[in-house]
Amino acid sequence: MMTTQPDRTVQVAEDLRDAIKLLVREIKRDAERQTSGLSLMQAMLLGAVSHHPGIGVAELARMKQVRTPTMSAQVKALEEAGLLARGAPDPEDRRRTGLRLTEAGQAVTDQMHAHRLDWLAQRLKRLDAAQLDALAAAIEPLKSIARP
Repeated sequence: MMTTQPDRTVQVAEDLRDAIKLLVREIKRDAERQTSGLSLMQAMLLGAVSHHPGIGVAELARMKQVRTPTMSAQVKALEEAGLLARGAPDPEDRRRTGLRLTEAGQAVTDQMHAHRLDWLAQRLKRLDAAQLDALAAAIEPLKSIARP
């Protein structure tokens, strides 16, 4: 019996979902071991501020889908650790101050990024040349799937 395209699409979707779940689980496990004494949430927040310098606490809370008071507490802890700093108040909304990484925060973020990249590169070394080529060819289609 010949498999129809919709059936194949559903099967590929199921297989891809399973593979992504396994990969994300391993990435999270590794991140929990390598966050320089930070919680996983704090490490993710440093990364978000790195990618969106000047972001406000409320905006960061929406992005990470947590309540603003929860985010405020996390930001305060990162400020006290010397990893985040608040900028000058927004001239249009004096209650809002943008967040930025301090030098120490940037160093921690760079270290975590380098570690994650090394971790993934080590895992990719397990693949043979054909598998690595197949994965490289899948990167653009995966990015297309991820785009809204």
